[in-house]
Amino acid sequence: MDFAQYRSLDATAMAHGIATGEFTAEELVAAAADRLQRVNPIINAAVLDLSGYAPRQIAGGLPSGPLTGVPMVLKDMDGTLAGVPCTMGSRSLADWLPEQNSTLVDRYRSAGAIFVAKTNCPEFGLVGVTEPELHGPTRNPWDTDRTPGGSSGGTAAAIAAGIVPVGHAGDGGGSIRIPASHCGLFGLKPSRGRMPLGPIIGEGWNGLSTPHVISRSVRDSALFLDVGRGADLGAPYPEPAGPRSFVASLDRRLRKQRIRFSRKTQLAGEMAPDNLAAIDDAVQLLTDLGHQVDEVDLDFDRETLLAAYLTISVAAVSHEVAATEQKTGRTPQASQFEAATWFVYRLGQVLTARDLEEALAVRDAFTRSMAQQMEGWDLHLTSTTAVPAVRIGELDMSSVERTGLSGLRRIARLTGSATNPIYRSLLAQLSEQLMAPNPNTETANLTGRAAMSVPLYWNESNVPVGTQIIGSPGGEATLLQLGRQLEEARPWFDRTPQL
Repeated sequence: MDFAQYRSLDATAMAHGIATGEFTAEELVAAAADRLQRVNPIINAAVLDLSGYAPRQIAGGLPSGPLTGVPMVLKDMDGTLAGVPCTMGSRSLADWLPEQNSTLVDRYRSAGAIFVAKTNCPEFGLVGVTEPELHGPTRNPWDTDRTPGGSSGGTAAAIAAGIVPVGHAGDGGGSIRIPASHCGLFGLKPSRGRMPLGPIIGEGWNGLSTPHVISRSVRDSALFLDVGRGADLGAPYPEPAGPRSFVASLDRRLRKQRIRFSRKTQLAGEMAPDNLAAIDDAVQLLTDLGHQVDEVDLDFDRETLLAAYLTISVAAVSHEVAATEQKTGRTPQASQFEAATWFVYRLGQVLTARDLEEALAVRDAFTRSMAQQMEGWDLHLTSTTAVPAVRIGELDMSSVERTGLSGLRRIARLTGSATNPIYRSLLAQLSEQLMAPNPNTETANLTGRAAMSVPLYWNESNVPVGTQIIGSPGGEATLLQLGRQLEEARPWFDRTPQL
């Protein structure tokens, strides 16, 4: 199979071709492995090549399922394979071998998928770029001087570069949607409770995080949602209501949607001209398709909600750093972590139980407020990010470290409470450095709503700029139906980077 034929196939077409005997799993895996060898030295998307295991897996007999023979990648974070290294982008876990598969990995494997690589991510998924010190930066196939985003940047780069048509990812603040936006791909963040996180993880980032895939086609996202969906044993949330099959729901007629949109950033920063142009372009397209589209901003206290999001995520990352001791038997030391991660760990140590409880209360109040504001509306549209993909190294983590350590010293002289003005001021400073490029995705994580990034716009430099559409909790079917409609109206599948 030559590369042109391989790249013309999404996962759905691959599975169909194998089922009908048009080609074999061996041919697909060989094409994926060849592409991996050719482009990974350029983009550094994969940190562990697993394609050598595939022939043995195929020879042993693949399960008969909807993904039989489909090559895919796993994000080197919560997509754990027993006995296979899982670094989470951290020196502290460079030699950690998980003892069990994640539930989602088991479901993909039982459906017949073949894992050909594990992909790069920032340390513990902390930021919206993929530049870990352990593995080095991943580069965007559309412009190798730019980031593919994060934290699922390795997966997105692998798909955009044609290594695989689909890949595992996770989203605790935009980590599916941001890389999808930067790499010209489709990225759906499922609703809270839709996908399993176990058995190693209970509640990802205090309910903010959920896994799924990034894909080139909408139907592949629906297919993998069908394969992976459903709470696993002991999950903290039940699966929300939904159709029996998301793939089947794609063929149902989509009624006229009532869509509100905002040209403002959500939690930090300012919107770049390219991103405003992407919003205007999407609004016109949706209007032409017959939908009602009106400009209505969400009403909330930006500073309060930002502080709550950062407090929740700081607590989660601080816990993840502390939990490395259980995995490795080593007490966490600053030398084992990147400076910014160590700062977040230290910041988490000064938070109190009350601080976290107050942040969760803000989250819950905003969830109710957004539900009230969305009455009479189906969807909310923004740009996925505030700016196009930034250049490698543009997010200066050394300045984050300086700001953070200075703030920690000030907090230590006063109180550890997240409600004190020094802490709030520190969070505001850090948000401008860390979150200003990507401030629009977190509201869907806080509220547990389904949301997607759709690749509808490329700027004059031929860099993709995604459009985010936020649905209701449990509203994946509507998003996928609209995504399919947009895909047909403005096809993107054959728009690929020249790498």
